[in-house]
Amino acid sequence: MILQPLSMSMMMKILGFSEGYHDAGVTLIENGEILYASHAERYSKKKNDRLIHPHQIKESDVVVFYEKSFLKNIRRLYSGQGWKRRKTTIPYDYAYSHHQSHAAAGYFTSPFDDCNILVIDAIGEWDTISIWDGIQKVISWKYPYSLGLLYSAVTHRIGLKPNEDEYITMGMAAYGEPIYDLSELLSRNNHKGLGNYKPNAREEDLAASVQFLYEKELLSLVELCPKDNLILMGGCALNCVANSKIKNKNIWIMPNPGDAGSSLGAASLYYGEKLNWVDPYLGYELPRSNPKKIVKELLKSGVCGVASERAEFGPRALGNRSLLADCRLDIKDKVNEIKRRQKYRPFAPAILEEYADEYFDGPMNEYMQFVSYAKHDYDSVTHVDGTSRVQLVKPNCKSVIREILEEWYNKTGVPMLLNTSLNIKGMPMVNDEMDVKNFMKRYEVNVL
Repeated sequence: MILQPLSMSMMMKILGFSEGYHDAGVTLIENGEILYASHAERYSKKKNDRLIHPHQIKESDVVVFYEKSFLKNIRRLYSGQGWKRRKTTIPYDYAYSHHQSHAAAGYFTSPFDDCNILVIDAIGEWDTISIWDGIQKVISWKYPYSLGLLYSAVTHRIGLKPNEDEYITMGMAAYGEPIYDLSELLSRNNHKGLGNYKPNAREEDLAASVQFLYEKELLSLVELCPKDNLILMGGCALNCVANSKIKNKNIWIMPNPGDAGSSLGAASLYYGEKLNWVDPYLGYELPRSNPKKIVKELLKSGVCGVASERAEFGPRALGNRSLLADCRLDIKDKVNEIKRRQKYRPFAPAILEEYADEYFDGPMNEYMQFVSYAKHDYDSVTHVDGTSRVQLVKPNCKSVIREILEEWYNKTGVPMLLNTSLNIKGMPMVNDEMDVKNFMKRYEVNVL
């Protein structure tokens, strides 16, 4: 691994980008500060867009790519996918490997110096799972063996969209039983899908079976990470149900652990030192919303959109591009109707940190990366298995969501709200002023 001398990289604006397959992203850093980071889809309005958008390209001194294209193509030939001759949207000066970029995005934003990093995704060039000591790779598992590819293949088998709907598979698992042993499929070329595998199986049971297998394998991999501090990266790090099964580790998951987040990883590898990680509010900037007006709208209609300040870098809405709702009400059907979602999917709560232990039992953090068991009776933010993917809103949170919750608590005595992303199923999150206007016009929901 070759990192640039700090004296050189500190003086530079470094643009990292990821693109080519799904969920393209861009990050700009300078002197350890993350100046900007965003997903291509927020600008192109194409969900999971694979190519970066011209509006994301910022002036920089050096451009860094997130994987090795030649090695990727060699593996594509091996797997029968063919050589991909497409050029990147912009030329780049340096490139690092796919899993190296994942690991770096976690390490250089983490509070840890001495740690293991566990990267699990569908596939990079050849790596599908890798374990790192700091930013030095210790061991890796190669294609075709892949937990991520199998999870995506099952997602496709049950009628959902791979590389996009895996979180729905995770939610569906709570409605099924893990009655199928899918481990025999792990070494298959699951790029080709599973066809009509187990044609008489209930979709819920297939979802439960792949979730069970993933959790089992994840815990086995964690056992191979001896250090107390553990970083999880790669798209599979978004599996908050599985993450919650890990015990006796200090865990960091960069809020954008998938491919878009690797744009940050590539830039940080060139920089070569820890970044000043503050929060994931790094994208397109809007004016700050008025929390009193939002609470007034929530008390009036039960639902209110929030588009405030800089957009979140990552797949979770954390208060700046959120659709909020009164969790005291039987509000699920109304929010599902607005978002055009399947009715069995769970909604998450955002809660003032100082009251969280009164309402939930289990692991929680500010980025919705774990699930906890509900100790309350608010069904609108509780899944069928009794869990919630909680967003802790800390006193130092810069997002307007903190002031909204404080005002809400003063008015109602309840310190939490239902929080889901401000988007429609199959569409990216609201990003800019025009998105706000279109959302309100089309769905007759106030966005403040």
